Amino acid sequence: MEWIGAGSLLAWVWLLLGQGFFWRTDVRLPDRRDPERWPSVAVVVPARDEAAVLPDSLPSLLGQKYPGRAEVFLVDDGSTDGTGALARELAAARGGLPLTVSAPGEPGPGWTGKLWALRHGIALARERVGPEYLLLTDADIAHEPDSLRELVAAARSADLDLVSQMARLRVVTRWERLIVPAFVYFFGQLYPFRWVNRPGARTAAAAGGCVLLRREAAERAGIPEAIRHAVIDDVTLARAVKRSGRAGRGAAGGRIWLGLADRVASVRPYPRPADLWRMVSRSAYAQLRHQPLLLLGTVLGLTLVYLVPPVALVVGAAGGGAAVAALGGAAWAVMCGTYLPMLRHYGQPWWTAPLLPFTALLYLLMTVDSAVQHHRGRGAAWKGRTYPKP
Repeated sequence: MEWIGAGSLLAWVWLLLGQGFFWRTDVRLPDRRDPERWPSVAVVVPARDEAAVLPDSLPSLLGQKYPGRAEVFLVDDGSTDGTGALARELAAARGGLPLTVSAPGEPGPGWTGKLWALRHGIALARERVGPEYLLLTDADIAHEPDSLRELVAAARSADLDLVSQMARLRVVTRWERLIVPAFVYFFGQLYPFRWVNRPGARTAAAAGGCVLLRREAAERAGIPEAIRHAVIDDVTLARAVKRSGRAGRGAAGGRIWLGLADRVASVRPYPRPADLWRMVSRSAYAQLRHQPLLLLGTVLGLTLVYLVPPVALVVGAAGGGAAVAALGGAAWAVMCGTYLPMLRHYGQPWWTAPLLPFTALLYLLMTVDSAVQHHRGRGAAWKGRTYPKP
């Protein structure tokens, strides 16, 4: 037990210092200045049965204070709740940026629903606007009035092909407060923002709720056709852009940036544990490339890193030895310390940090459930659409 406790503590020391300082929450939009000329932007919003959230999100897009030309294209992918009609009503009542609502028809072979909707919206935007940038944003994302302006200024100032922000997710219910901050924390652990933002580094990721993409970069990377099969579309999109070449950069590929948002927030509620469970399990096994060995390694890794520390502390205190208790307590303390910045970011009390092992256990179970559903023949899903497993 001492060796296991020591391994857990060493893992946490490495995570603290060697994993791109993933636990810090200070990666925000880079320094920026207004460009001499504001480029044209097309905002593409894939939407399926989103009538419940549109009144809180769509007006924020239509109300963007952007100095250049911008238009919003909402793609209503077979909604049954009047999403398209509601979008038109909101635009007529609120005004603001021009809005086009269209329908893509049934997805073509090999396409996931969201990417099929994006394909339709991007094609329509190219025909109508010929935009220099595409803002890909989900229907549940609300933007502050200067959000688009700040995104474009950051992309222009730093010569970025892709700028993405992790929207501030809703934390209102008890389960949201328990699971949501950990979701962003674990995402940062998998894809440390500082590594993502380093030119030439292999790590690539984006947050699908808010992605500003240079049109030339999208065409160079073959977006969205090149990622039409992706379940985790945001990470796959970022990889494609980062790997693509660009004149004058040689092998450096595209430049991408990912950070936490100050002006972008999700308004989607997750009132029940089952809602959050589906959010995670929908793509957890896809993250592991549907590989049983990677699943086994993930389960063992989560156990060593998150579950061993409290168990070692309790076992040691109950008679297993002072060394075991000390190792477990030290690992748990480092774990809690790395989680505190994310709790502060979400306005949660510091004393909830020791609950992270319990939350990690829930994520472990969600990942296993994702694998079980996959091997039962249930493929990827988007807003009720299910697709054959790969």
